[in-house]
Amino acid sequence: MLHKILKRPVIPVIVIDNANDAEPLAEALLKGGMDVIEITCRTAAAAEALARIKKTFPEMLLGGGTVVTRDQAQMCVDTGVDFGLAPGLNPDTVKFFQAAETLFIPGVMTPSEIEQGLALDCKLLKFFPAGAAGGVGMLKNLTAPYASLGIKFCPTGGVGLGNMNDYLSLPAVSSIGGSWLATQQQIADQQWSVITAQVVAALAKAEEAE
Repeated sequence: MLHKILKRPVIPVIVIDNANDAEPLAEALLKGGMDVIEITCRTAAAAEALARIKKTFPEMLLGGGTVVTRDQAQMCVDTGVDFGLAPGLNPDTVKFFQAAETLFIPGVMTPSEIEQGLALDCKLLKFFPAGAAGGVGMLKNLTAPYASLGIKFCPTGGVGLGNMNDYLSLPAVSSIGGSWLATQQQIADQQWSVITAQVVAALAKAEEAE
C-alpha cells in the first residue's frame, strides 16, 4: 500500500457532512482520473461515507483522515480503509494501525517528531499544517538531515493549485494533500462537474512537476 500511495501525487482531503454524497463524490473523483480519497473523521457522516465508498468503489484507495482518537482508529480499521492519517503523531495510534497491518501516515512538524516517526518505522509522514508551519522553505530545510533515509512527506494545509508544484519539486515530497479539490461547500451543493474539473486540473499540474 505504501508503494501505491507514493505513486499518487495528489490526495484529496474530504470533509463530508452527508453520507448520501459519498458515492457521487467518488464518481466525480474517478471521472477526473483520481482513484484515491481521504475522508476525514471530523463529521458524524464519516463512518458511513467510508463504508459506502469501500463497498461501491473497491478500486479506490480509501483513507481515513484526522484520526485522533482510539474510537476513530477502530472505526477505520473495521471499515477496512487502505490507509489512515492524522494531524499529529500519537505512538499508540501508529502501533494500533501497524497491528492491523494498515498503513498509517502520522503528522509531523518538527525534527523530533520526524525522528519519533522513524523510530516507529513510519516511512511516509504528513507535514501539517504546511503553510502555517513555514511552507516550502521550512519543509526543504526540515527534511534535509533525513534525505539519506528515504522518508517521504505529504504536505497538507495551505496547499493549493498555485503552490502544489513548489512542494512536489522537493525530492522528499511524494504527494500533496488538498481540500480545494472538493470543498465542503461544493460537496454540499453537489457540484460534481466542478469537482471533476478541479481534479483534472490538479493532476495535469502535477504532471508538470515530474
